[in-house]
Amino acid sequence: MSDFDKELDTSGLNCPLPVLKARKALSEMAIGEKLHLIVTDAGANQDIPAFSKMTGNPLIETFEKEDKLHFIIEKGAE
Repeated sequence: MSDFDKELDTSGLNCPLPVLKARKALSEMAIGEKLHLIVTDAGANQDIPAFSKMTGNPLIETFEKEDKLHFIIEKGAE
């Protein structure tokens, strides 16, 4: 797993809440910092990469561990 600067656990929340919370967290971070987003909603496998692409925040890593989806998103230059 990559290093990260901030962790956000949205376990138990359904989309679009994980995306909205990730957007808020990234807005408070500096360019180049990394957010570790933890999600239990299976829809996030489509939603988070789409959000990342749409907002210009690169998706660095994706993996599954203990029935949770993990995403490492880097704060891009908006």
